[in-house]
Amino acid sequence: MNIREELLKDNSKEVAEQIAAWVVTTPKRMQEFLHIFLTDEYRVVQMAAHALGKIADDHPQALQPYLDQLVKRMQDPDVHIAVKRNVVRVLQYVDIPEHLHGEVMNTCFDMLADPNEAIAVRVFSMTVLDHLSKSYPEIKQELKAIIEDQLEQGCTAAFRARAKTILKGK
Repeated sequence: MNIREELLKDNSKEVAEQIAAWVVTTPKRMQEFLHIFLTDEYRVVQMAAHALGKIADDHPQALQPYLDQLVKRMQDPDVHIAVKRNVVRVLQYVDIPEHLHGEVMNTCFDMLADPNEAIAVRVFSMTVLDHLSKSYPEIKQELKAIIEDQLEQGCTAAFRARAKTILKGK
C-alpha cells in the first residue's frame, strides 16, 4: 500500500480505518505513516490526521515509540493546526513517558492560556494537564486558575463543558 496515495484518494472514515489498521502492523509502516503526518504538505497531513486519531483510539500503544517526535513537532511554531490538534488529542490517550512530562506540561499550559489558539487544542490541552496533575498535584492550582480565567473571558460551549468536568475534580 502506498500510504500517501491512499490518503489522497478519499478522506473517509473507512479509508482512515484501513490505513490505521495497516500501519500498526509493522514499525516500518508506522514510521512511514508518521513521516507523512509530520512532514508532508498540509492537505496530506489533514488526511493523515484522521488515521492518526483512529490509531490513538484503537492502538495507542503503537504510538508510544514516536511520542518524542510527535511532541517535538507539536512545539514547532510553524506547524499547521492539524498536526498540533491531533498530537494533543493523542496525548490524552497515551501514557506520556516521564521524560516528556515537563515539556508537555509547559506546551499544554501555553496553548491552554492562549486565547488565539484553536478551541480543540485548548480543550485537549486541558485534558492532558488534568491527567498529568494526578502525578503532579502542584499544577492543579495553576490549571484551575487558567481555566477560570478563560471562562471569565468567554469561550465556546465545548470549552465550558470540558472546563466544568475538570474543575469538578479540583
